[in-house]
Amino acid sequence: MSRLLALNKPFHVLSQFSPLDGKSTLKDYLDVPHVVPAGRLDYDSEGLLLLTDNGRWQARISQPGQDKWAKVYWVQVENKADPAALESLHNGVLLKDGWTLPAGAEIIDEPKGLWLRQPPVRYRASIPTQWLRITLHEGRNRQVRRMTAAVGLPTLRLIRYAIGPFTLEGLAPGQWCDLALPSASWPDDLSPSHQPKTHGQRRFPSSKKVLRSSKNP
Repeated sequence: MSRLLALNKPFHVLSQFSPLDGKSTLKDYLDVPHVVPAGRLDYDSEGLLLLTDNGRWQARISQPGQDKWAKVYWVQVENKADPAALESLHNGVLLKDGWTLPAGAEIIDEPKGLWLRQPPVRYRASIPTQWLRITLHEGRNRQVRRMTAAVGLPTLRLIRYAIGPFTLEGLAPGQWCDLALPSASWPDDLSPSHQPKTHGQRRFPSSKKVLRSSKNP
């Protein structure tokens, strides 16, 4: 039976199993035969990465186009977002590769129970920071970072919280789990109408005890 896995990819881990320049890879956290990432997450970003051993699933999850699942990011930025910056993110930002699609953009509190990044984000007392929740319906190279920079809000920390109906809930950095499929006809009914289930109290296990381990024996 095909498998679909969710991994909370730690900071400074490549979204691949093959070694490269001595950097940490998925092999340090997963020992599951034949699974490959369905999409990618940058080396300096954290959060949800889906993996599967089913080629059709992998293609459907990562494909571009109208059926692309929404992806939700928690983004810590320098400075404070004003209404004009949020409106620009929402309406679309002009990047070197063209205008972005309209995106969700809102100010949020720091997510509850959020783990400390290692190494931590550099603190500078003279520069304020803020957390945003950004929702994308497309996937370009380093898109969130380029969008926030374009409106004067450089990204300090980037965490992908959700892909479609799947979220990080209950996963500490380096931890993974098998996922239940959202419907019997999945992925043929894969559509942007799927939205992540969110809860007021977000809880994550302590990363100290589960780093480089999984929820499965």
